[in-house]
Amino acid sequence: MDAPVGSASGEVLVSTEHDKKPFAWSLLFRYIFLILSLFLVLIPVYVLFVTSFKTSADADPSRTWFLPQVWDTTNWGRAWHTLAPSLLNSLMLVIPSSLISAMLGSMNGFVLSKWRFPYANLVFTLILFGMFLPYQAVMIPLMRVVINAEIGFGIHTLILMHVVYGIPITTLIFRNYYETIPSELIEAARVDGAGMLRTYFSVVLPISIPSFVVVIIWQFTSAWNDFLFALFFGGGESPVTTVALNNLAHGSIMADYGASMSGALIASIPTLVVYILLGKYFVGGLMSGSVKG
Repeated sequence: MDAPVGSASGEVLVSTEHDKKPFAWSLLFRYIFLILSLFLVLIPVYVLFVTSFKTSADADPSRTWFLPQVWDTTNWGRAWHTLAPSLLNSLMLVIPSSLISAMLGSMNGFVLSKWRFPYANLVFTLILFGMFLPYQAVMIPLMRVVINAEIGFGIHTLILMHVVYGIPITTLIFRNYYETIPSELIEAARVDGAGMLRTYFSVVLPISIPSFVVVIIWQFTSAWNDFLFALFFGGGESPVTTVALNNLAHGSIMADYGASMSGALIASIPTLVVYILLGKYFVGGLMSGSVKG
């Protein structure tokens, strides 16, 4: 039943039980879209997971969507035995390549944004050209350079490749981030007598953590998932995870679906851990250099 309610201004406000907010159709459609997107993303994960526990007889394409008749863990043991040395090799690759390329990109970004010099924009543009060179287009010239320079093949060569190819994107991210730093901060360091290196290490580097998180996640994922460089320059004796996973999937006459799926899940764990630990800083680090303020 309607009831009059007095207001501070003397007016009478009438409230009814029928006054309700309109149904938010946009919110409903948003949730439906998110649920459908989540479902599409989880379909491959479901196939990977259930197939990894199937026996060779049960891992048939006609039974892709069915649960295993017998939950067998031998595929996981076989995949781990094959990939364990390669996981260590990949860690020896991605950790130094991520850190070195991040440090070089940070220095480049600082010089190109705050310690300007003639034709700095031209140099920055030329560095960015490296982002648009596909691996396939330069693979043969790179192979000739490595052979002529007698660098050899192995983890050290892969580290060099990923550091060099990581410099353009890391420089771009750090330069955009450093553009948001007030120039008065750099000028104050100069007034205090700090040179370029002292300003970088004492003033700029301590406030660069958000961009370092973004770059390390980016470079870690790129180097970990790389197959082409690893295939050409990794050497055959100590392959990284992607090459070992390919050998596991195609190393026999008959495809071993169970071991391949188990290996794919094992190989995805390190990048998943990195995103779980640092993912909340990833978007913030990207956005920190998007608006100058």
